[in-house]
Amino acid sequence: MQIPEDAVLLRIFIGESDRHRRQPLYEAIVLESAPRCRWPVLPCCVGRWDLGKSSHLHTAKILRLSLDLPIVIEIVDSEEKVNAFLPVLDEMMGGGLVTLERAKVIRHRSQGRS
Repeated sequence: MQIPEDAVLLRIFIGESDRHRRQPLYEAIVLESAPRCRWPVLPCCVGRWDLGKSSHLHTAKILRLSLDLPIVIEIVDSEEKVNAFLPVLDEMMGGGLVTLERAKVIRHRSQGRS
């Protein structure tokens, strides 16, 4: 799979407790979108803390583990493929934040041995 040099970066900010049809939303996004859009890897990062839309602190402190830690999913691909996925994503998400920005791909290759 080749990612074009001039691509876009789609960032999806959701909470760990967000759901889509009883499945964690982050799993649904990765499991439903990766095969459909042929994305080989969708990085998911779990945050340690954030201020949600209501300015309520979600934290992973040792004494008070939040049940809704922030998760960020990042997708880099052609603008056409990402734009085609946006309606699917919109249907899956109840809340959260989605951003889109231009990205210049410097290097993309598999981890194969030389």
